[in-house]
Amino acid sequence: MTIIDGKKVAQEIRIELKTDIDKLKEEGRGVPGLVAIFIGEDPASQIYVRNKAKACDEAGIKTKTETPDATISEKELLSLIESYNNNKEYHGILVQLPLPKHISEDRVIEAISPKKDVDGFHPVSVGNLVIGKDAFRSCTPAGIQELLKRYDIETKGKHLVVLGRSNIVGKPIVNIMLQKKEFANSIVTVCHSAAKNISEYTKQADILIAAIGSPEFVKADMVQEGVVVIDVGIN
Repeated sequence: MTIIDGKKVAQEIRIELKTDIDKLKEEGRGVPGLVAIFIGEDPASQIYVRNKAKACDEAGIKTKTETPDATISEKELLSLIESYNNNKEYHGILVQLPLPKHISEDRVIEAISPKKDVDGFHPVSVGNLVIGKDAFRSCTPAGIQELLKRYDIETKGKHLVVLGRSNIVGKPIVNIMLQKKEFANSIVTVCHSAAKNISEYTKQADILIAAIGSPEFVKADMVQEGVVVIDVGIN
């Protein structure tokens, strides 16, 4: 059995990025900049934002975290986003979700310039992904494909089953793996809460992606011998 080690691959990528960014510095072309906007005190989100900043620091990416008070108005938040849309020092903007109830997530996501939408949530980014154009892609689905690539796992014509249909993981990975491209071009099945007998589908999978955040949901008797399983949830 081969273990697909996401942490190991992530470290390799950070080292590769640092080499590329150091070269940009030497050439006087500046460094990539990322700003994260985090509102509230959600513990999981705090850890997530902190880990993003740490990863960027290791790779040599300039980072900044904006932490407005939870009482910030939607208008004020949209104005803050617009200021970074026009800020040439920062090439990526991410707004940590969820947001306070008085702020529309849709309006906030749509306020981010598609050119800086590193989370790949903007409708323009989503549309470009669906039709196969180059665009920012949601980080986790892009990471899944990168794992398949780095472990040289054949995907063309393989039956890939996705558990979950969230806008963050499930739907984007479906659109990524349907593309007629290298390390994609799969036959994709999506299982969600309306599926009556999930094991009926998982037993057919050559590649199984669990993106439902339910610990120990996938049991050994739900998969066939030799299946590739990638666990995305906090399981």
